[in-house]
Amino acid sequence: MPKSDSSLSAVVVSGGKQYRVAPGDQILVDRLAAEPGSSLKLGRVLLLRDGSDIKVGAPGIEGLDVEIKVLAHRRGPRIESLRYKSKKRVRVHRGGRADLTAIEIIAVGGLTEATGTEKKAATKQDTKPKADKKKATPAKAASETKAAVAGKLEVKAEAKTATRKAPKTTKETK
Repeated sequence: MPKSDSSLSAVVVSGGKQYRVAPGDQILVDRLAAEPGSSLKLGRVLLLRDGSDIKVGAPGIEGLDVEIKVLAHRRGPRIESLRYKSKKRVRVHRGGRADLTAIEIIAVGGLTEATGTEKKAATKQDTKPKADKKKATPAKAASETKAAVAGKLEVKAEAKTATRKAPKTTKETK
């Protein structure tokens, strides 16, 4: 299944069916006449999305193709159809399995990833605290952290006792 948040994707036609694909996707299509491991190009591209840029063909986009690699030939699940009419001696049983080809999308229109028309997220900067120019001694740093932890424990203990309800001391008289 293609990823919905992919910035580079296309809608292609294979075997009379339409598939939404992105580079790196693996899909099952109707049987193709190609050996496993071979590369092909699907020429009917109906739509191309590259970030915020969208091209729609009428009916297809000229000069654009999707490069694929054939992974394996498989058979689909068993599908059965039964028709039965009571008291008429009509019992028809038909079934079969579809011949499928597993393919991997290598490139869409010669691109393996988006060209950058979409805004990219800001890069993460190092969040490591910068060391002070004055280096603290390890004993002093350890005592400071112990004091900070003890202070937090005291605050938590005070918060617990403050939230408890006081027991009822009045007695009801009858």
